[in-house]
Amino acid sequence: MVARAFRGSVLSLLCLLFAVPGGAEPGTVIWLSLDGVRHDYLDRDPLPALKRVATEGVRAEALVPVFPSSTFPSHVSQATCARVDRHGMVGNQFHDRERGDFSYGGDASWIDAEPLWIAAERQGVRAATFFWVGSETDWRGTGTTHRRAPFDSSIGESEKVDQVLAWLDLSEEKRPRLIMSWWHGADTAGHRNGPVHEDTRAALRSQDAELGRLLAGLDERNAWGHTTLLLTSDHGMTSVTELFDPGSFLAQQGIAARMLGGGGYAHLYLEDPARAAAAAAALDAEPKLRAWRGDALPPELRYSHPSRMGDVVAIAEPPRGLTARWSVNGVYARIAHTLGNEVGSHGYLPQVPDMGAILLGMGHAIPPGVELGRIDSLDVAPTVAAWLGIEPPEHCEGTAIPGLVNPVAAE
Repeated sequence: MVARAFRGSVLSLLCLLFAVPGGAEPGTVIWLSLDGVRHDYLDRDPLPALKRVATEGVRAEALVPVFPSSTFPSHVSQATCARVDRHGMVGNQFHDRERGDFSYGGDASWIDAEPLWIAAERQGVRAATFFWVGSETDWRGTGTTHRRAPFDSSIGESEKVDQVLAWLDLSEEKRPRLIMSWWHGADTAGHRNGPVHEDTRAALRSQDAELGRLLAGLDERNAWGHTTLLLTSDHGMTSVTELFDPGSFLAQQGIAARMLGGGGYAHLYLEDPARAAAAAAALDAEPKLRAWRGDALPPELRYSHPSRMGDVVAIAEPPRGLTARWSVNGVYARIAHTLGNEVGSHGYLPQVPDMGAILLGMGHAIPPGVELGRIDSLDVAPTVAAWLGIEPPEHCEGTAIPGLVNPVAAE
């Protein structure tokens, strides 16, 4: 308790030492995540809303995801500003040896680190969430003031724009100052058709049109004097031309295994865990593939968990993609390849250029003329926290982005 109190005092002091650029008072932050939008997608088509945000505000060269660069790990890392070995969401799907299987679930109890919306509520700032990963239930007894749940992939961005604007129209005593929402982005089209296909580009144009509606709504409300809009994505997308099924490969070696994950990484849960070293060695000998026992991962990956790692963890290098042969995604990918069509994937190491995501922002807290390079995704939540005038989440490992949150000049 003493250590926690000391840490809280230090964080409070740091918040006092940092200020919104220009000395502005904390306002409202709208943080939208556009799933699967690669950092360079914005440069290839007319996207007037995204272009306006970049022109009137800031655009980073790229937002660097955590490993694995997949939806659940990336969104939770952005919201908690903690790496995967701290927050525990090791994939979109995984097996916990104590709790069982997790598969695209909405129960926040799987998350081991405090999300930003909980940190805000804990400090008296009302928050609203609309399908951000991990926001569908309370976290350790605390929830957001406003929440849309359960997750429904059929709900489009038009409804989300309407809801965001409705939240902004609430009376002052009910209005949230932090709004976080997940958008479909271009992820599904990118998986089905690859990152360069017209359908992938059309998906982003559709998202841009809805973003334009939101910008217009903020214009009509004269909201920019007290509102900051932040746009990010969770990961990029790359073309996959080589499909590899680790489970089938190990079966040929006489090792029975169940695979969870896919794309750039896979967890293999063995029928006989004692054969993990042999399985890892066999996979590691394959081209464009590295593999380790789940209890012997390189520490620099920041990807260990006491109960959620496979007996073997494999990491691929594009254009190779990992997929279970008879899974829905595996069957689709093989049919697509047979027909000569491209598919896309992610989940690779963050150093892979195509995994780079987007970060753009405009409005109240964004200073003019700031140039941003490659930004660590763990630095986004502490930046938003500073804009809100609160401490970052309890388990945060990131720091506020220089230029977007500047130290107060010494007198």
